Amino acid sequence: MGALDEPLKELVGDRTAKALADSLKLRTVGDLLHHYPRRYVERGQLTSLDELEVDEHVTVLARIEKVTLIPFRGRKGDRLEVVVTDGRSRLSLVFFNQGWRQKDLKPGLQGLFAGKVGLFNRTRQLASPDYQLIDSEEGTSAAEQFAGRLIPVYPASAQLPSWKLSLCVEMALTKHLADVGEPLPADLRAEHDLIPLPEALELIHRPHSQAEKERAQNRLRWDEAFVLQVALAQRRAADSALPAVPRRPVPGRVLDAFDARLPFTLTDGQRKVCAEIFADLATEHPMHRLLQGEVGSGKTLVALRAMLAVVDTGGQAVLLAPTEVLAQQHHRSIVEMMGDLAEAGMIGGSEIGTRVALLTGSMGAAARRGALLDMASGKAGIAIGTHALIEDKVQFADLGLVVVDEQHRFGVEQRDALRAKGEQPPHLLVMTATPIPRTVAMTVFGDLETSVLDQLPAGRSPISTHVVPALEKPNFLTRAWERVREEVGKGHQAYVVCPRIGDEEEPAKGKKKRKEEPEEVGGADGEERRPPLAVVETAEKLAEGPLAGLRIEVLHGRLAPEAKDDVMRRFAAGEVDVLVATTVIEVGVNVPNSTVMVIMDADRFGVSQLHQLRGRVGRGSAAGLCLLVSDMPAASAARARLDAVAGTLDGFALSRIDLEQRREGDVLGQAQSGVKSSLKVLSVLEDEDVIATARAEATRLVAADPALAAHPELRTALESLLDEDRAEYLEKG
Repeated sequence: MGALDEPLKELVGDRTAKALADSLKLRTVGDLLHHYPRRYVERGQLTSLDELEVDEHVTVLARIEKVTLIPFRGRKGDRLEVVVTDGRSRLSLVFFNQGWRQKDLKPGLQGLFAGKVGLFNRTRQLASPDYQLIDSEEGTSAAEQFAGRLIPVYPASAQLPSWKLSLCVEMALTKHLADVGEPLPADLRAEHDLIPLPEALELIHRPHSQAEKERAQNRLRWDEAFVLQVALAQRRAADSALPAVPRRPVPGRVLDAFDARLPFTLTDGQRKVCAEIFADLATEHPMHRLLQGEVGSGKTLVALRAMLAVVDTGGQAVLLAPTEVLAQQHHRSIVEMMGDLAEAGMIGGSEIGTRVALLTGSMGAAARRGALLDMASGKAGIAIGTHALIEDKVQFADLGLVVVDEQHRFGVEQRDALRAKGEQPPHLLVMTATPIPRTVAMTVFGDLETSVLDQLPAGRSPISTHVVPALEKPNFLTRAWERVREEVGKGHQAYVVCPRIGDEEEPAKGKKKRKEEPEEVGGADGEERRPPLAVVETAEKLAEGPLAGLRIEVLHGRLAPEAKDDVMRRFAAGEVDVLVATTVIEVGVNVPNSTVMVIMDADRFGVSQLHQLRGRVGRGSAAGLCLLVSDMPAASAARARLDAVAGTLDGFALSRIDLEQRREGDVLGQAQSGVKSSLKVLSVLEDEDVIATARAEATRLVAADPALAAHPELRTALESLLDEDRAEYLEKG
C-alpha cells in the first residue's frame, strides 16, 4: 500500500495538491481515494433546493430558468442574476461584472452549480459560483465524463468544486487502483458477502446504479467498523492486563453505617446500578464505566456509595467537578449526608468514619495546605475538587477510584492526569445526564460499559418545556416574563440564563472560550447574527422592565469566589427571586424552590447543555417550567433542535438526537464534533448491527493474533487509522 502514501502533487500537480491539502486536508493518493461522494445525482434528477443550509458549500444540479443583466445605478458595472430551479424551489446565482456569461448560461440548460449558500433579502443565493453545464456544447466533457452513470457530488470547497474533485479521483483510480491492498481477512469477506476493496473504491466513485453504490458502501462500512474495532479490541486486551486493586465492600464499615441512616430507600434502578459498579470494583483490572442518569435521578448518591465502598477497603476516592460552584455544592451535600461519618478524628466524629476534603483553585493557603495534607496522609478518604486536583503537588496515599462528574466538561488528558496519581491504575466512573456524541458512539462500539439510571426518586416533579419564538411572536416573550412574576408571586424562584457575561469586549478571534460559554452548535440558519445576549445587560433590562420590583442578582465566572458563593447561598436561602446567570449553574446546583427557567438565545446552546440547565428546576414538590427563547425561524435546524429538547425529558434520547445532528466526532481522537469524524460511510446510529458484529469478529481475531502477524494489510490499515495523536489518545482511554 506504499503507493497510496504518494503525495498528491505527484498525481495532480503542485497547485491542485496545495488546494486539496489546504481546504480538504487531502495530502496523499490514499486520502483522495477515501474521500467519498456525499451523494449522487442522476442526469435529469434535479437537486431539492429548499433543503440547502445557509453557509454550506454545495454542489447542485439544477435547470436555468431566467437570466437577467442589471446595470448598476450611477456607476460603472453590472450584476448578472441567474435563477435556477428544481421545478419547485428557486435559487439565485449572482455574478458581478461578468455579463459575458450570458452566452453560456441560457434558460433551459442544466448544470452543476457550486458555491457557498448565502442569504440576500431572505432569499438563498450563490455568489459568483463555479459551474459546469451538463447538456450544452460547452458541457460535452462533463456529459461524457458522467455518461451512463450516477454523478458523484463530493464534499467540496470554494477552491475545488465537486467536478474538479471528480477529475482528481479519476486520475487516482486510473493510476493507483491496482495498488490498493486488502485489509479484511478472506474468511470474513466470504461470510459477510463483501466485495474486494479495490472494486469497492471503484464503485463508490464510479457507480452505474444505486445497487453498485450500495454494494460499495456496504464493503467500506465494514472496513471502518472492523479496523476501528480491532484498534479497540487491542486496547481492551491491554487494559485487561493492567493490574488494579480489587475493592470489595467490607461489612460493618462506613458504607453500611451510611446506608443505615439514609432517610429513604434506594430506587430499584439505584440498587441495580450500584450492584453493577460494585461488581466492577471487585475485579483485578480497572473499571471503566459510564453512569448515565436523568437530571435528578440520584447519580451522586450512587457515586458516593461507590466511594464509600472504596474507603472501606482502605483506599481513597476522588470526585472531579467542572466548576467551583459544583465542587462546593457536592462537598456540602456529601458532608451533610454523611454527618459524623465525615468527621473522623474530630470531636464527635464517628470512629469508623473518614474525612471529606475540598480542593479548588481559589481556596486560601491554610485551607489548601490542610486539604493536601489530609489527601497525602490518607486521612481524607474522599476528595472533592475542580481541576486543582490534577496539579502535580496533589498526592494520595492510596487512590482507588476516580469519579468524574459531567464527563463532557473534561478532556481525556485531564482524566488521565488524575488517574496517574494512583500507584496502580484506579477504577474510573464517569457520570453524565446527556452523553456527548462521542460518548454515545463509544457505548455503541461497546468500548464503554454503561449503567443507566432512568427512574426518578419519589418527590421529583415533572418539568414542562416550551419554545418561545421571540421574533415571530413577541407576545410569547411578554407572557414568559409574566409567568416568572406569577411563580415568584407564589413564593418560588427563577433562573434566567444568557450565553455571555457582558460588559466586556467580544473575545478576539481564536481566543480560548470560557468554560461557561455555550457549546459550539453552529449558526448557519440565518443572516449575520447579533451578538449573544449577556447576563449583565439582561439583568439591568429586566430590573427596569418586565421584572421591576423583584430581587434580581447575577452570577457568572468573573465574580470573585466569595461573591459567587454569597449569591448562591442567598439564592438557596430564598433571599433572591431571580438569578440571571451564565452556564455556571448548568450542573449540580440544587435549589428545590426554583420552579422556572428562561434560557435566552437557547439556539446558541447544545442539546446537552439545555437538558442540564432545565434540570435545575422542578427539584422540589412544585412542577418545573423551562422556556427556550429563540429568534430563529421555525424551519431552521436550530429550532428543530429546540423542539427536540422540548419534546422529551429522556437524556439518552436527546444525546442520540445530538449525535444525529453533530455526528460522533473522531471516535479515536480529540475532536468532539463530527467535523473531524474518522467515519465516512459508517453511521453510529444506523449501523449498530454491523458495529456489534465487527466487534465480535475483531475480538476473536485479536485474541488469536494480538500483534496481527498473519494480517499485514490489516496492520497497515490500522497504522493508517491510528496516527501518533490518535494512538496516544486511545492509550489514555
